[in-house]
Amino acid sequence: MASTTTSSLCTWLVAACMSVTCDADRTRTPQAMFRSSKKSRTSQFSLSGSAHSGKTMAVALQPAQEVTTIKKPPTKQRRVVVTGLGVVTPLGHDPDTFYNNLLNGVSGISEIETFDCAEYPTRIAGEIKSFSTDGWVAPKLSKRMDKFMLYMLTAGKKALVDAGITEDLMDELNKEKCGVLIGSAMGGMKVFNDAIEALRISYKKMNPFCVPFATTNMGSAMLAMDLGWMGPNYSISTACATSNFCILNAANHIIRGEADVMLCGGSDAAIIPIGLGGFVACRALSQRNTDPTKASRPWDINRDGFVMGEGAGVLLLEELEHAKKRGANIYAEFLGGSFTCDAYHVTEPRPDGAGVILCIEKALAQSGISKEDVNYINAHATSTPAGDLKEYQALIHCFGQNPELKVNSTKSMIGHLLGAAGGVEAVATVQAIKTGWVHPNINLENPDKGVDAKVLVGSKKERLDIKAALSNSFGTTFLLLVTEYPDSYCILTPAFGWVRIYAVWITWLEGKFVEKKCLLLGWVCVPKEYES
Repeated sequence: MASTTTSSLCTWLVAACMSVTCDADRTRTPQAMFRSSKKSRTSQFSLSGSAHSGKTMAVALQPAQEVTTIKKPPTKQRRVVVTGLGVVTPLGHDPDTFYNNLLNGVSGISEIETFDCAEYPTRIAGEIKSFSTDGWVAPKLSKRMDKFMLYMLTAGKKALVDAGITEDLMDELNKEKCGVLIGSAMGGMKVFNDAIEALRISYKKMNPFCVPFATTNMGSAMLAMDLGWMGPNYSISTACATSNFCILNAANHIIRGEADVMLCGGSDAAIIPIGLGGFVACRALSQRNTDPTKASRPWDINRDGFVMGEGAGVLLLEELEHAKKRGANIYAEFLGGSFTCDAYHVTEPRPDGAGVILCIEKALAQSGISKEDVNYINAHATSTPAGDLKEYQALIHCFGQNPELKVNSTKSMIGHLLGAAGGVEAVATVQAIKTGWVHPNINLENPDKGVDAKVLVGSKKERLDIKAALSNSFGTTFLLLVTEYPDSYCILTPAFGWVRIYAVWITWLEGKFVEKKCLLLGWVCVPKEYES
């Protein structure tokens, strides 16, 4: 898999640095704080429909003439918020169960049961043991689809339910401005592998759905057809950074006004003989078979490779005013992200960490916040000897002067979910903002040389007032930045001096009143007398 890095405060498998940032001529206003108000659960639903998407571009060629510069009036930046979460993971199939297990340090890694892997040097994974599509996927389809699609459709619909989008509300949505962008790194490996086995006998034995149900974009397409959503619909596949690429591109569709609502994230189900065998051949996996729950140990000096996982993580992103108009519970605000490419090696990170550092710096610049505002990072940290250390060094290079910084790795408990990792870890990041708790790093018994354990979350959950959070995905370098959405606002006055605007309020927390502060705006102009 090509070394790529993404950061939305999200980093992944292997850092990489080819910049493909799609940033229009606009400025972001970094406002965000989470509300953790409880939402009412609604029953699951299934809507039929069809999705047809396309774009038309007209180009007129005219003789050369004098160029006249016309200044466009400034437009207000559309803001993007998170209003729904859906997961299918080894630690649970709803966001609260999943995150509570993370907070309690529960490991979802165990011996593989779906096939006989006795001859493999690795026989453990973050395997989903119990899963039902009842109420989420039609029985006829569930028998035909690859598991990565079943996970995707289930998590996507659960995100809608979590967002309070009922059937009645669904009918009121502008379907032309609702889209789906959920990716997969591996796609329908099981369906494709079954087709190869059938072909050994005769092409006549092949499943007629083997080609469409093996492609990575078909999950998003099937979900859109079920919902009748006719907005942007496609899939991105960038190895471990897949989900974060999808999330950032989905947010950009909303920012540009091409969509008001987007389901986005990733899904993968590669714990099958060919998937396990492929990573064994790469010598990338842990062989700690006798103690599966101890196998994934990011930053520990005795780590010996990553542990495969499977599942899906989906977020519902919404344009802020659209969400407010329907009275949605807003969990967090998406601030921005960045893509880069290491341009160095197929699997190894750059020794100098340049790809990761560049990705972080670009994500901060695009989001309009400073590095001091970031005090929580959900790291890519996969438990590989080289990757963990290089990511840590890059994070310290960028954020090391922040005494409040806390870093953890969700993979210590669920393994590496490949293309789904960024989506599931984005859900964990939003849950951290929502609850005020960051989950532990389990199995971190002896930190590697040069790793300051004070920066890393310990073996127990920790309370943290998160200002802005970063979720990393490397493998294509990608970062996602998210923050809490504020319930309080600040009126800005006219200009002369440059200041930063915060919202400050008092809240009741753990039996006492606590002052909380949230950055609303970066540097803005106010009269000189207010600069202090």
